[in-house]
Amino acid sequence: MGDSSRMTCFSLHTLWRRAVLLVCLLSAVPAWSADILLTAAEDSAGVQDFTQALARQRPEDTVTFTALDDLPAPSRLPATTRLILLDLPGLDWRLQDAQGPPTLVLRISRLQAQQRLGATQHPRISLLWSDPPLARQLRLIARILPQARRIGVLYGADSEFLLTELRQHATPLGLQIVPQRWDNINDSRALQTLFRKSDVLLGLDDPQLYNPKTAKNLLLSSYAQQLPLVGPNAGFVRAGSLASTYSDQADWLAVLDRLLDHPPANWPRSLYPEHFKIVGNPQVARSLGLEQVDETSVATRLAEGEKRP
Repeated sequence: MGDSSRMTCFSLHTLWRRAVLLVCLLSAVPAWSADILLTAAEDSAGVQDFTQALARQRPEDTVTFTALDDLPAPSRLPATTRLILLDLPGLDWRLQDAQGPPTLVLRISRLQAQQRLGATQHPRISLLWSDPPLARQLRLIARILPQARRIGVLYGADSEFLLTELRQHATPLGLQIVPQRWDNINDSRALQTLFRKSDVLLGLDDPQLYNPKTAKNLLLSSYAQQLPLVGPNAGFVRAGSLASTYSDQADWLAVLDRLLDHPPANWPRSLYPEHFKIVGNPQVARSLGLEQVDETSVATRLAEGEKRP
């Protein structure tokens, strides 16, 4: 009788442990899988690589790519679809329809969104910004150029709206924004005026001002004045600016992975990627008599600062 009781207790204990293990296993598995649809105007190698990387990252979901021309109107797509737009034509197509599935927009800058949306917000669209956050760029300047206080900023009609935000972020850092409108990119007088009043130039991601046509004039002028240019993006650093923050494909995949784990109702209306990197140009640093940017160390310090309350 005693042996029988002990066996019964042992069996119950074993069943209980197995039940707990099963609950733990089930809680670790997503309760649902999602249909994730990516689209762009062109089916390029880069687009396919991104789609495949996302599919590998989310094996429990169905991840597909369909060219924009092959899609129906957004309202005719299943409401349960998670739609990811990879270019501006995709956004223009999505904005034509107030209905449709929840949508994440990649590779869009603040300026591009301002031109298309203004101050309005589409209730089903979340914008994931491609340009570096202004606050992060200012903290980068404070870290690598601690003596700089006057931050020169060229702006145009399209990018003027960013100045208010720049000033808000600059004040707590003890920095002063020195703005200069540049309406005629063939006239260097605005540049020279700004250089005389600034310690460093911060480039905004405004393609009217920072493009292959203006790059030579901007960079040669900054060298001549021994005035560093920070930003506006990683591509311009390769062309000859000093440094910039940026987010690469791995950073964007991490953002998407986190968002897609949550219901679309919880998606933010707009978002900068939490993860980022620093790129510096050692040759430019030497030309300006500056210390080479330690990309890894600076990125770590900036990230730590953003995590603090």
